[in-house]
Amino acid sequence: MQHLLLLHGALGSAEQFQPLTHALSDTYHIHSINFHGHGGETDINHFTIEQFADQVFNYLSKHAIDKVNIVGYSMGGYVALYLAKQYPERVHKIFTLATKFLWTPAIAEKEIKLLNPEKIAEKLPAFAQLLEKRHHPSDWKTVLNKTATLMIGLGNHSPLSAEDFQKLELPILIAIGDKDNMVSLEETIDVYRNLKNANLLILPATQHPIEKVDMGRLASEIKLFLK
Repeated sequence: MQHLLLLHGALGSAEQFQPLTHALSDTYHIHSINFHGHGGETDINHFTIEQFADQVFNYLSKHAIDKVNIVGYSMGGYVALYLAKQYPERVHKIFTLATKFLWTPAIAEKEIKLLNPEKIAEKLPAFAQLLEKRHHPSDWKTVLNKTATLMIGLGNHSPLSAEDFQKLELPILIAIGDKDNMVSLEETIDVYRNLKNANLLILPATQHPIEKVDMGRLASEIKLFLK
């Protein structure tokens, strides 16, 4: 079986991939990790794309995985592409879903307004409870604050440039939902056009949250791409 690594998004965890893991485990050897500070991982010093990519590289080395396919949701897709930039020999194919590629200081400022722990606790208590449970024993408010810092860093200096995308030669599928309110179709197409060996997939009636994605359809598209 081919190795397939699933990478979650910001504020997420590997647990969110359970339906997808169930749908794909008969075809691939599935791996999933929690980025530092997420899903019970207690190492919460700094959140950066570079650090998360190093974490993935260390996981591959620890488990003696020479080459892997990656499905990266949202931030996980960005990490996967950065990993391929740094270690192209370790990645076979990449499937990104709902990954935000365009970051500027203004965009980062807009996004971090949604990450105010006090406002979330007051206005979205169910979501606050979900985050608390998901990231325990890490403090969910710290996870939000460090994610905001990560976004500010992306806004000031994106680790991936158009030139970096142009140098990637591995097969990549860039997927986005047609109703994604965080990632624009324009920025997605811009990256797709900069990639040498890429396909573009637009999922119908699909919003940004992974819980809103049709997992059966997603699993079928992943199998078709990796076949």
